[in-house]
Amino acid sequence: MDFPEALLLLAAGLAAGTVNAVAGGGSLITFPAMIAIGLPPISANVSNSMSVCPGYLASVWGSRADLPDRRWLRRLVPGTVLGTAAGCALLLSTPARAFELAVPFLVLGATAVLAFQDQLRRLIGQSGGQPAPTGSGFAASGRTAVRNASRQSLGLHTMVVVGAVYGGYFGAALGVMLVAGLALVLDETLTRISAIKNLLSAVVGLTTIVAFAAFGPVNWTAVAVVAPATIIGGYAGARLVRRLAPEVLKTVIVLFGTAIGLLLLYRSWS
Repeated sequence: MDFPEALLLLAAGLAAGTVNAVAGGGSLITFPAMIAIGLPPISANVSNSMSVCPGYLASVWGSRADLPDRRWLRRLVPGTVLGTAAGCALLLSTPARAFELAVPFLVLGATAVLAFQDQLRRLIGQSGGQPAPTGSGFAASGRTAVRNASRQSLGLHTMVVVGAVYGGYFGAALGVMLVAGLALVLDETLTRISAIKNLLSAVVGLTTIVAFAAFGPVNWTAVAVVAPATIIGGYAGARLVRRLAPEVLKTVIVLFGTAIGLLLLYRSWS
């Protein structure tokens, strides 16, 4: 690797770390950069997944004040690890072409879910702000609340596992997909959902490091250049998120997700 190639990867890592913390999709900066310096696609994908993980960890640290203090966060970890491991196994054992063709539609679909989050929540009865039950209807309302909580928990775990499988297999726009899914099933602010997304992305990243270090064709030189840059970019991006109004953050994520999906669509069919 010569100096211009190292400089390209360094710049890509800084940009990707920032974008991952703000909206997700930073891998679409580092992955093409690794392809540009001559890495084969599978090696570039594996090396990229390992490189962006430190940026995820920095994003978690930068957004730690926005993480909810809830025990269910810990309960999401096993499903995230298992889903990521399954995605890594798929990447290393099956042709990537079929999934490559599906990825643009998955990203665009996830972005659309986020864009129409409020309408979808009303449609499926997930809106928050329900008044507390009183009088003779308390028991029935309580049972309804339990059923709603169970459905929400199932939906949450399903979203997390599906996102983790995607993250283990390809990972580009993982943040967009996680934010879209979490926003649909959780009655939280987008800033808090972004913090949860950072945490789950970090778990995905750590799992891919273990899997790909053991079984993947990693280019360690590329990882050594990109990974430190994503740490700086990830922390800066997480601090930026806290200064953005929720509607501004949502607009940024939707626009970025749409651009990512269209770019992937162009690349997969060109």
